[in-house]
Amino acid sequence: MANRSDFSRADKVRKAIIREFSDILTTEVKDPALVNQLISVTDAEVSGDLRHVRVFVSVMGNEETQNAVMTVLQEQTPKIRSAIGQRIRLRYTPEIEVHLDNSLERGSRVTQLLNQISRGEV
Repeated sequence: MANRSDFSRADKVRKAIIREFSDILTTEVKDPALVNQLISVTDAEVSGDLRHVRVFVSVMGNEETQNAVMTVLQEQTPKIRSAIGQRIRLRYTPEIEVHLDNSLERGSRVTQLLNQISRGEV
C-alpha cells in the first residue's frame, strides 16, 4: 500500500508536468499548425513509478484542426519530453502520451443547450 508521501510526490510531479508542458508549448514548440490555436493542458495522469505520464490537452476548433494539432503534438513529444527533463529534476524523465480532451467542448455544448432550453428554443 502506498503511503501519503507517494501520493503527494506523484501529485507534485503531475502539477509540474502540466505547468511545464503548457509553458513549453507556448515558448519552445514553433510549428505553424499550432500558431493561433487555443490549446490548453487540462490534466495529466502520472504512473505510480513516475515513468509514464498521460497529458490531456483541449484544442478549440473543428475536428480537422484538432487532428492537425494532435499530430504535431505527437511529433513534438520527444522534444517536449527532453525539455521537461531539463526543467524537472527526476531520476527518469517520464514517457509522455498526449491525449485529446473534449470535456471543455462537451461542457460548452451542454451549457449552450441549457441556455436554449431556458429560452424555450428547444
